Amino acid sequence: MSRRLVLLGAAGLAVAIAVAGATYASAASSSSGRAPQVAAVAAAPATFAHPGVLVSQAQLDFMRGKVQAGAQPWKAAYDQMMGSKYASLTRTPKPRATVECGSYSNPNNGCTDEREDAIAAYTLSLAWFVTRDSRYAAKAIAIMDAWSTTIKDHTNSNAPLQTGWAGSSWPRAAEIIRYTYGNWPNQARFATMLRTVYLPKVIGGSSSNGNWELSMLEAAIGISVFLEDRASWDKAMAKFRARVPAYIYLATDGAYPKGIGSIDTKSEIIGYWQGQATFADGIAQETCRDFTHTGYGISAISHIAETTRIQGQDTYPEIADRLRHALGFHSKYQLGENVPGWLCGGKLNLGLGPVTEVAFNALHNRMGIAMTNTQRLTEQSRPAGSNNLFVAWETLTHADNPA
Repeated sequence: MSRRLVLLGAAGLAVAIAVAGATYASAASSSSGRAPQVAAVAAAPATFAHPGVLVSQAQLDFMRGKVQAGAQPWKAAYDQMMGSKYASLTRTPKPRATVECGSYSNPNNGCTDEREDAIAAYTLSLAWFVTRDSRYAAKAIAIMDAWSTTIKDHTNSNAPLQTGWAGSSWPRAAEIIRYTYGNWPNQARFATMLRTVYLPKVIGGSSSNGNWELSMLEAAIGISVFLEDRASWDKAMAKFRARVPAYIYLATDGAYPKGIGSIDTKSEIIGYWQGQATFADGIAQETCRDFTHTGYGISAISHIAETTRIQGQDTYPEIADRLRHALGFHSKYQLGENVPGWLCGGKLNLGLGPVTEVAFNALHNRMGIAMTNTQRLTEQSRPAGSNNLFVAWETLTHADNPA
């Protein structure tokens, strides 16, 4: 067994210092009470940090220490994970050459199997890290090997989104196994799978609802880290920086949200925002569709920001104001606040999901931003489980994690 943590090179460190300096300077000069927005645009890391997709070595170490000490909420979150179907050592992967997913996964030819096998690989990699029981690492590897030797394509209308969901979980698992376990003879074949089957489907983004593109970009960023593909990282990050302000509104944007692609007129934007014509800080492009899909978008934004932070190119300062308003806005209604008539006709479809831990920890605990509603929702929802798509066990990995 081998453990390796690849640290940022000098160039990456210089970028990180420059961004941090800009952040602190902006914070010091801000009297508005809003988190500073930094317009820094950096190229991909000169050297990638590993494990470095959503969770870092230091975060994993913190998590393991809390579980071993029986501390809460981590122990309860760990027990929840270990009691789930995803941690089973008897799991049989169900790979197929072509995964066909139509709208809302109808038809569902391998869609659920692929997503859940990917989550299982990630779950088992976390179980390995905490227990140091090699059976969990071996099972995670068996699942990844089964898919890498089989899958060739994703088809039908939901293919890009399906690829994004599964492609977000695979590199999280692969990073942990490769850099904390190491005994993985077929990891090159797995890398080829990510490069040839997943990356081409997600790297171009999507003109569909924002949660699609954000999930696809999360997959592209995670895959770029595992492959150490700087060009793909840069392409995905450019799309991310355009998509976030087109997904979450701030009053500083003007009377209407920012457009995306060819959607740039008043009527087009209102139509794209589900017919919503009145806007307030934190409302999202899919708020009036439902909170579940909005939660997907918010979660993907958080995951990407967390990965950029681990890689020394922290985008939280750029998006903090939008992200904290989005979390607060949706949390208060998820908690039961009355819905005003101007918002979605006075009716909301709730169900935000287990999506607040990563961003709450980053914005509130690390950056010191007050987030009353988000804190209340996060704490009362612990331990956060899985949405069975691409979100899993974030109380365990990110609750109050200072690393």
